Amino acid sequence: MNYLYAFLTGGAICLLAQILVDKTKLTPANILVMYVCGGVALSACGLYAPFAEFAGAGATVPLTGFGHTLASGVKEAVEKQGLFGCLTGGLTASAAGISAAVIFAALWALLFRSRDKNI
Repeated sequence: MNYLYAFLTGGAICLLAQILVDKTKLTPANILVMYVCGGVALSACGLYAPFAEFAGAGATVPLTGFGHTLASGVKEAVEKQGLFGCLTGGLTASAAGISAAVIFAALWALLFRSRDKNI
């Protein structure tokens, strides 16, 4: 059942983003920022952690999960280090994901050549 919950939750999050792209004038960048900020806001209210526990990867992999990771890292770092933790906590908590994205993007850019899609 965990796989089903993750699939349905992640699919619903992606479906909402696709509806926003198709039915509004929001750009994908606007939706990206809304999702990350939404994850931060839901995490700050204490709503995202139970949701992520229920949905697993369906809630932690999308951009809302990235916002939750940032907020959780900041909260933990502020508890340990005080005000200075608000500057370091988010990056510390999400360092592995950010590093993987940068490394794989650089690898992809080295292996494949970009070209004009209109040709």
